[in-house]
Amino acid sequence: MYKTRFSILLLLLSVISWSQTEDKQRQLEERKAQIQKEIREVQKLLQTEKKKEKSVLVQISQQNTKIKLSEKLINTTQKQTRLLTDDIYLKQLEINKLGRELTVLKEDYAKMIVKSYKSRSEQSRIMFVLSSENFLQAYKRIQYMKQYASFRKMQGVEIKNKTLQLQNATVVLETKKKVKEKLIVESEKEKRELEEDKKEQEKLMKVIQKDQKKLAGDIKKKQEESKAIDRQIQRLIREAIAEANRKAREAAAALAARNKAAGKKVEKVEATPAAAESTTKFYLTPEGKALADNFRANKGRLPWPVEKGFVSLGFGDQPHPIHKSLIVHNSGVEISTEPGTNARAVFGGEVLQVQVISANNKAVFIQHGDYVTVYLNLSKVFVGKGDKVSIKQSIGEIHTNSSGRAVLKFLISQNTTTLNPQSWLANM
Repeated sequence: MYKTRFSILLLLLSVISWSQTEDKQRQLEERKAQIQKEIREVQKLLQTEKKKEKSVLVQISQQNTKIKLSEKLINTTQKQTRLLTDDIYLKQLEINKLGRELTVLKEDYAKMIVKSYKSRSEQSRIMFVLSSENFLQAYKRIQYMKQYASFRKMQGVEIKNKTLQLQNATVVLETKKKVKEKLIVESEKEKRELEEDKKEQEKLMKVIQKDQKKLAGDIKKKQEESKAIDRQIQRLIREAIAEANRKAREAAAALAARNKAAGKKVEKVEATPAAAESTTKFYLTPEGKALADNFRANKGRLPWPVEKGFVSLGFGDQPHPIHKSLIVHNSGVEISTEPGTNARAVFGGEVLQVQVISANNKAVFIQHGDYVTVYLNLSKVFVGKGDKVSIKQSIGEIHTNSSGRAVLKFLISQNTTTLNPQSWLANM
């Protein structure tokens, strides 16, 4: 009985481990598909840029993005390979164990058959019963013969089941080995393509070597412009919080007045909330809190703010893609896409503000409880302040610059605290 329970426990643990491995493989496959999609988008834009024979800087930036994505793809493929290697090892151990158990079962069964053959005479079985000293002993001998026959049958069934398990495990093992071989081939191909991209990058870098000082100056100037825009966004968010909280104070005061006029007791919760005096934190109604909780619950699963594209500049401080000695700061993520592409809301909410940052740079602020998503670099805007928007709704067209690039800058903040969008969007 103990052996049976132990076998069942091992089987359950094996099934759970298999399920977890399959989930990890599925997640890695989804991530790999997303990276490959981004690489295709980069390659498409690179080909467009080469045909136009325009900015070498743009080509370098896009080539650099492609190199980073290729490195991520290789890393993901290697993770898949390592998982499969571990799984193949465990499966081989299972096959070895099943093989040993099957050998022991067959040997025991063979001995039993030989013994049974030697005592196969019906007369000898009858004499075995009749030679009993009393009725109780005869009964026990009859039961023993029944149990012996039943045990023989059970052993035969167990041998059959073990053989089937062994065959299935062998098939799974061979399948995993083939998948692993395919991944190794893919990885080698990805590495070769990466080396080619790096060589292309080196050629492009040589073209701009003579203009290093001028380019460094341009980059610093753009960084200052970017910081100025960040300060402007923070100011606009604080103003929006102040306005939203002013409305909350007025609504609370109006409700208290109505209740007082109706002779109702004015509860503390209906009085002017202290949080509504803040300019850095949204005062949330129960509906607003529910929306914020729902937004937070979808962290890592939000759709991209464009239908297709790739991250050309990530969040935070990082070396410039061309001048590694220069550190650039990004308060959100920059997503490059095709000209004429629309930006779309990543979650349902209300348009908090629509602002003109510069001639070709409009921004849409959408509130989701105490979270705000910001969509910058729009040439056209399809929504207005106070509009309710749904998930994936188009909110504006992304501006295409003179180089033919369409880049959306996307930010997320909770109140006035800037967050990393890459940890909120799906498959980042």
